Amino acid sequence: MSTPPPRKAATFDWTTAFIAVLVLVSGTTVYLRDGWPRVLEILGHDFLLFVGIMPSLLAGCLLAAFVALLLPRETVRRWIGAESGITGIFIGAAAGVILPGGPFTIYPVAATLAVMGADIGAIVAFITSWSLLGYSRALVWELPFFGVHFVGWRILLSLPLPILAGLMVRPLANLLAKRFR
Repeated sequence: MSTPPPRKAATFDWTTAFIAVLVLVSGTTVYLRDGWPRVLEILGHDFLLFVGIMPSLLAGCLLAAFVALLLPRETVRRWIGAESGITGIFIGAAAGVILPGGPFTIYPVAATLAVMGADIGAIVAFITSWSLLGYSRALVWELPFFGVHFVGWRILLSLPLPILAGLMVRPLANLLAKRFR
């Protein structure tokens, strides 16, 4: 059984730095406008939100780690790798439909599949399918609010979108890769 090589951690992450600057500016603005008690109230709510999210995030990261250990890299490459063609995009889209969970589950799994050799088209189809066609979202959230008629039409019209997104991203990614080499 093969394991993926450990990913190299970036020494400086521009995205995190940008978000940190936004937090600092917005926190200062709230402090100047509403005072310190309001800043503490927001920090308290955010801390509780963070504590509530941690179990889901941990579960998603563990699932991604187990996927990396359980699925042989060769199988991932053969099913959803660069040579998998349209079949890989369909497999990615089908996996997005059936895999339950929120972004804390899906994104670590998608990142793990990418590290294991999955094609960008299959990963885009996977994430697009999960966000548009995920069964758990439709059953738990959409059907009670919108009913079968609305949800059925929405899903039917969304069916081709993950496949189209997966097909469209491949040439774009290749073009960008050639351009920035």
